[in-house]
Amino acid sequence: MIDVRLYLLQRITALLMAPFVLVHIGVMIYAVQGGLSAGEILSRTQGSLFWMLFYGGFVIAAGIHAAIGLRTIFFEWLGLKGLPLTLFSWGIGALLIVMGLNAVRAVTAVAS
Repeated sequence: MIDVRLYLLQRITALLMAPFVLVHIGVMIYAVQGGLSAGEILSRTQGSLFWMLFYGGFVIAAGIHAAIGLRTIFFEWLGLKGLPLTLFSWGIGALLIVMGLNAVRAVTAVAS
């Protein structure tokens, strides 16, 4: 039963990430073609609640999606099962989420 739930959760996170990816790529193409520098882009994202929520949601969806995918790889390739499989895959997923949210904070926080 857990495999079915994880399968569905991974599909749901993929559906959530699709618009995040499209918006991110679109904004980056627009910014680069508009001649914006990295500093100018950061000045527009700092202090923005919208971009913080956008990229925060993106990071959380990607971290969950990755953890479930890694769980399958660890099971099939490394033969991990049970608690070690769960701890290893979700541990990496949690690490990805923490690092990603730290990056989001750095990009959207108000500069001091």
